[in-house]
Parts: sequence; C-alpha cells; structure tokens
Amino acid sequence: MLGALDDRDVIEQVVDIGAHPVARAGPERDAIVARVRRELAADGCCVLAGFVRPGLCETLRAEGAAAAPRAHRDVDVVNVYNTDPDPTLPAGHPARRTMIRGNAFVARDLLGSDALVQHLYTSTALQEFVAACVGAPRVHVLADPLAGLTLNVVAPGRGHPWHFDTNEFTISVVTQEPEAGGVFEYCPGIRSRGDENLAEVAAVLDGRAEHLVRRATLRAGDLQIFAGRYALHRVTTVEGARERHSAILAYSARPGVVGSPARTRQLFGRLTPAHGGDPVRVDGLLD
Repeated sequence: MLGALDDRDVIEQVVDIGAHPVARAGPERDAIVARVRRELAADGCCVLAGFVRPGLCETLRAEGAAAAPRAHRDVDVVNVYNTDPDPTLPAGHPARRTMIRGNAFVARDLLGSDALVQHLYTSTALQEFVAACVGAPRVHVLADPLAGLTLNVVAPGRGHPWHFDTNEFTISVVTQEPEAGGVFEYCPGIRSRGDENLAEVAAVLDGRAEHLVRRATLRAGDLQIFAGRYALHRVTTVEGARERHSAILAYSARPGVVGSPARTRQLFGRLTPAHGGDPVRVDGLLD
C-alpha cells in the first residue's frame, strides 16, 4: 500500500501529524519529546492517543486480523521473570509463582511485506523520534527475521499475565480493541537495578496491592512507549468475541541484534538460519 514511498515520508502519511507533529525535527517535535520524557520519568508510560491517522486505523485492524490466525498459539507456564523454575528459591519467592501465558505472537515474516506496520517500523523518522524520546543517540530495527516487529494476539478468555520485560522500553500500537477486558495494567518502578522488591511483587501477584496498580486506556491507533524492565505489567483477560491485537515495535541501541534460539522457539515455535550462529547479545537500551 505504501511501497512507493521513501521511508522518511511514511510517517507523514501514516501518523496524524496535525495532532502529533513528530515527522521533522523542530520546536513542535521537541515539545512532544519533552512530554514523553516527563511521563516516562514520572510514570514509566506514555500514550500518544490517535497517533495513527483515523482513516488508516481500519487498514491497520484488517491487516492484523488477516495475520492473527498465523500466530504461534502455544500456551506456556511462566513466571514474572520468564525464567526456568528454580526449586532452591524460598517457597514465597515470585519466581516460583507460575501463571499461564495465553497470548500468542505473529512473527514479522508472516506479516505482509507491504503492511502498514512494516512501513511504520522501518521509518527513519519514527526511529529518530523514538531515540529522542528514550534518550538514545540512535535506535535500529532488529536483524532478527522473526522478532523486532510482531503482532501480539490475545484471544477471548486469555490474557498476558504479570511479567517484567527484558528490554528497557517497548513501543506498541493497538490495532484491534477487544469488546471488553484486555486492560493494560502496570506497577511502574516496582523494582530497580539494585532492589528486586520481592515483597511488593509478591503482593501484586496475590492481589494484595491494588494501590500499586495503574491502568492505561489504549485505543486502536494509539502509540504507547513503556518502560517495562522495572515495571510489573500485564494484559487482563479478554472478554467478548473479539481478540485484542497490538503491534510491538522493538528497536535496539546497536545494529545486528538477533534473539536467542531458546526465546525465539518459545515465542514463534521455530528458528531460521539467522538464529543458528552466535546471536548478538543485548545489554543496551532496547531489545
């Protein structure tokens, strides 16, 4: 649909730049970047409502709905850290609490090559905007042919349980709202680099810490920038007949990043030749 456009022009065609003038450097973009930084510093989450042009939201939804049946729908038993069980930990440790991960992912190579989100993900202007928002000199699309850009699919009756991200920030766009449920809940800064804060994490898992939980109202076409490494978060159970879809746009502070074989197989059920060697390990801003 947008294949003839230069990637720097895509953002002006896809984004409602009247409401969100992020395509070009200047005072207006600087003001939005400053707002995002303030909200990330205060809350770990910023939502730019109506980021995608209203007239393209149906295209976004239809492309996601067409790809959703190709999601790898393997239900996993997980903990909040996405780590293997460790029976040597104390009985009350959050890592020993298991939950069902019911969401599924469509890999990037199963999304249409001319899909709107593919053009948005690779837009140089969007990468520059994201880098400015998260304080990085530059961000890169992933070299991984499966990850980087994925569609997160949560079917009715399922959810994405409490977890921490391995990366500092996640950028996402809701493409299809559920009829009910599917609420994004998060506990910003519940842990830190030097303190896992196990007592409060356990309290959230037990349902004893409602005062720590915040909720973000996300609509189709909204762009969310979220600091998920130190924020416990989840998507509640989807209700009704319609799935919840969101496009996850992952960037890296370094080029050439490929996911680990174990994690790739867990999320997508397969590997590619790109995963056969020694993958670039991520210790930077985004993965």
